[in-house]
Amino acid sequence: MALLHACAFLHRRGELRARAVTVDHGLQPTSAEVARRVISIAESWGVPAEVSSVNVEAGVDGLEAAAREARYDALEAARSADGADWVLTAHTRSDQAETVLLGLMRGSGTRSLAGMALRTGRVVRPLLDVDRASTLASCRAQNIEVWHDPMNVDDSFARVRARSLLESLEADLGQPITANLARTAELCRADADCLDELAEPSAAAVRGRTEVPLSEVADLEDALASRVLREWLISLDVPAQSFGAARISELLALIRDPGSQGRAHTRLSLPGDTEVIITGQVLRFRREAKAD
Repeated sequence: MALLHACAFLHRRGELRARAVTVDHGLQPTSAEVARRVISIAESWGVPAEVSSVNVEAGVDGLEAAAREARYDALEAARSADGADWVLTAHTRSDQAETVLLGLMRGSGTRSLAGMALRTGRVVRPLLDVDRASTLASCRAQNIEVWHDPMNVDDSFARVRARSLLESLEADLGQPITANLARTAELCRADADCLDELAEPSAAAVRGRTEVPLSEVADLEDALASRVLREWLISLDVPAQSFGAARISELLALIRDPGSQGRAHTRLSLPGDTEVIITGQVLRFRREAKAD
């Protein structure tokens, strides 16, 4: 609501053209009522608004991931239909800290620990350097109605548990953990961007190829080789979310293992009936044909 209020102010001044879109995931009994209330408030502030209702079913990555994907798809569809330049979301520094903490818990690499970018494609996060407490205080100071999603206190979700842990750590240690984790994200993003740029020439050379000489990966430093392998698999339509840093490390270890190169075949199975096969000095990608 803090972001909506700020956009409404600029909309009335003619400094931007805003349209509010609230996504109803249908995961709470009162979600439709809350969505209608948000629309009413937006329109009372002079901002045209709409509800986008989506159906969410938990996939292999869980309900949170499915809801996030459905939400971004709905926002992008609304942006495209409206001819807007950007989608603005209200992610805060607190959300960023939770994202980094979740990445640490998974043992993720620098790209994941970089968290959310200020801008990703058409999505902009203007409140990413503002903590959640400040946005709530702003709403209270201006008597803006705020709705708290019941799912934000449901500890069956990993993000909710991470949020609770952050609050406990800050209270127990007396340190600005949220701000520090957000700073960690900035540092990791700078490093990840640099490494991505260094890896790009090698990644470009292997994209879309089902057979790659081992030397094109094995001769690289680990930080670059892991990025090249990731880009290679993505280019062959292996979903990025289906394999993590641990799987890439496993593949890289096989590539560097002299024993793998000496055997007739060394295989590593991947999601979606795919596999990588090391034969001599060649890295091969294979997708099993689906039965009719």
